[in-house]
Amino acid sequence: MMEKAKKIAGEYEDVTIGIFGSHSAKETGISAKSFGLKTVIIVQKGREKLYTNFNRHLYDEILLLDSFKDLLNKEIQEKLVEMNTIFIPNRSFAVYVGYDGIEKEFLVPIYGNRFMLRAEERNFERGQYYLLKKAGLRFPIEFSSPEEIDRLVVVKVQQAKNPLERAFFYASSPEDYYKQAEELLKAGVINKEGLKKARIEEYILGARFNANFHSYALKDVFGNFDFVGFSDRRQVNLQGFLNLPAKDQLKIDVPVRNEEIGHFGVTMRESKQQMIYEYAERFIETCKEEYPPGLIGLFGLQGAIAYDVNDKLDFFVFDVSPRVPGDPAIGPTSPEMRNLKLKHGINIEDPLDLSMMEIAKAKELGRLDEIVT
Repeated sequence: MMEKAKKIAGEYEDVTIGIFGSHSAKETGISAKSFGLKTVIIVQKGREKLYTNFNRHLYDEILLLDSFKDLLNKEIQEKLVEMNTIFIPNRSFAVYVGYDGIEKEFLVPIYGNRFMLRAEERNFERGQYYLLKKAGLRFPIEFSSPEEIDRLVVVKVQQAKNPLERAFFYASSPEDYYKQAEELLKAGVINKEGLKKARIEEYILGARFNANFHSYALKDVFGNFDFVGFSDRRQVNLQGFLNLPAKDQLKIDVPVRNEEIGHFGVTMRESKQQMIYEYAERFIETCKEEYPPGLIGLFGLQGAIAYDVNDKLDFFVFDVSPRVPGDPAIGPTSPEMRNLKLKHGINIEDPLDLSMMEIAKAKELGRLDEIVT
């Protein structure tokens, strides 16, 4: 499929940016239009109004589908190819269309590595923890069963009704684990299948940072990668709990949900930033070896700076996003935008501007087949 997509892109005389109508669709549309690129957005009936009514100016064409899964229909794909579409993958695209369909059926060229989308899954044998271990990066210790819990842990379990979000909970003993799991099961937040697949890992006491980067396909033109900024998450209903005094938190007897609802920008002192750059460098090299041609476009290493057993500060990675992180806060809050403007000599206001910059340059150089899979 990758070679077919590369061949299709190599025959394009123009480019339209394909956008999946969820997750980061506004941000992608803004960057594409800012670079003078045409856009087409694929939206699902019932959740299209944000794009078709309130932000219609960002999209030249709109494809309204009964279901996101219909994106795999032959006539839809043919229409996108006729429009010279290069598709920008995001988390919603991976979840709603599915990895098998993306890898084996979706002919439209993707800016990024379509085969790395599956690596985001924690239970996949060559997934993110496999890659982190290969790259030599730190990540929390995993417990194979609740009976092994001997310290504070976070349990990462899929929400029963939302394929995009997990319902984290915290436990300090096997008894605590089973008590909270039972409460979440009764509340319908999780189900037994999700709990069976849950990951139990030590809770890292540290300052959280989402470290966001852009890896280039045209490394001879733009270099290996760029750092675009740090962020952190705002979560429902955890954020509400944390806004209360501890004595009032104890009065509330409802499950805590770590459902991501937004982000905010943060900074890190420069003495620790070199480590973050070096970790990204190692991760990019590992991905190139394990999933040729490796990472293309935006990606994120999400974790925390904390003390290790030797009382030395290190970066522990909780999550890897091998695609556009859903974090438009990075652009307006990151000081890196000015840095990247100086580096590349063009106006950079958002991390996705770097993606559009590479797509536009590849088109100019006749090298579109090198930036897609």
